[in-house]
Amino acid sequence: MRQLLALVLTSVVFTASPSAQGRPAWLDPYRENAEKLMKAATADQFAWDRVAELTDTYGQRLSGSENLNRAIAWAVATMKTDGLDNVHTERVMVPKWVRGVESLEITNPPHHVVPMIGLGGSVATPPDGIEAEVLVVANGAELTRRAAEANGKIVLFNVPYTNYGETVAYRSGGATMAAQHGAVAALVRAVGPTGLRTPHTGGMNYGDGVAKIPTAAIPVEDALRIQRLSNRGIKVRLRLKMAAHFEADVESFNVVGEIRGSEKPGEIVLVGGHFDSWDPGTGASDDGVGCVVTWEAARLMKKLNIRPKRTVRVVLFTNEENGMRGGNGYRDQHEQEAANHILAFESDSGVFAPASLGFSGSAAARQIISDIATLLTPLGLQNIGPGGGGADIGPIATLGKVPMMAYSGDSTKYFTIHHTPADTVDRIEPAEVSKAAAAIAAMIYVVAEMPQALPK
Repeated sequence: MRQLLALVLTSVVFTASPSAQGRPAWLDPYRENAEKLMKAATADQFAWDRVAELTDTYGQRLSGSENLNRAIAWAVATMKTDGLDNVHTERVMVPKWVRGVESLEITNPPHHVVPMIGLGGSVATPPDGIEAEVLVVANGAELTRRAAEANGKIVLFNVPYTNYGETVAYRSGGATMAAQHGAVAALVRAVGPTGLRTPHTGGMNYGDGVAKIPTAAIPVEDALRIQRLSNRGIKVRLRLKMAAHFEADVESFNVVGEIRGSEKPGEIVLVGGHFDSWDPGTGASDDGVGCVVTWEAARLMKKLNIRPKRTVRVVLFTNEENGMRGGNGYRDQHEQEAANHILAFESDSGVFAPASLGFSGSAAARQIISDIATLLTPLGLQNIGPGGGGADIGPIATLGKVPMMAYSGDSTKYFTIHHTPADTVDRIEPAEVSKAAAAIAAMIYVVAEMPQALPK
């Protein structure tokens, strides 16, 4: 079935003639190679197989873990096997947060084990755990109104998911909000659409001058159950146990591989994603697939003996999830060449259909990118929206005033499994991975090959 999907996609992509109407004439010199790249990307399920190899073999890749170290070594060796230029690692010191054993249970009314997952960066409970009555609130405003009730309680933020940008505030700051009113622990409803009783982890932060209390996420279904019990006037008691802790910072690495530019090697088109992941799943959509589909741009160029004028640099960034040390480290190590970056492209939102391309930059650059996107019409990705950018490319792009792009999958599908045990390669269709690789490779090739750099 997967091979059939890839073949179907291939047959659809390449029925259009190079002289199809609506494509700007200036693109004519680049059409043949762009189509070669797209055809090669969609000819099989190579990219999906590489995501599967990464996630099956190395699993979750939490910063500081042996899994991540082994995956980094694999990436270096594999890039060299692909024949990429200048393959190397760049050292970054990263935080090492250890989850430890954790559990949550309702102790009254009837005893019931609740699926949970500690939030990254949380402190531990005492060894015997914390048992307390729960106070359920719908948002921060309700907590403020009921502040007198929070003292000595476990506060549950039963906040309905609207979108990630809005709702994630309770994951990152809920513990501080609750601690300000004397709570002994904080729980958050899963930040994402309802899944299959899946809790979502993710990073959190403590505010200055406020007690650090343990914090975890629970599934939507359990948050709603506790809410219903509370609405009936039942005092629900919970017991939370967490052994989470930080250890000393450890050494990690960004992985770098290139297609060295044939005429302007000092001008850089940067592509990549983050190689680390949270630990409940195997980090397939977040962000193994993003690393692979951007890596494919360079691999396919090497395979087809296409060497554009500018350098195409692939970076697999470390520690995006709980520290941003990789993106910041890349900026610091490449500060002197920041202005030489022509475009920075990140894939960190999955590849689920319907996918889209986003751009952030000047109007003149947007027009050029929109022209190039006409080459992607057979893929259905000819429209360039807003929202180009990413956490890891942001630091270097800000420093060098670099235009940015992003490949984004359907957000509902993505955030349903985001940071959960369900983030595995089985959720991703091979044809969607091939399509992403095809679009990115063609776009990156033209930007790297044009006579003039993309205007800033």
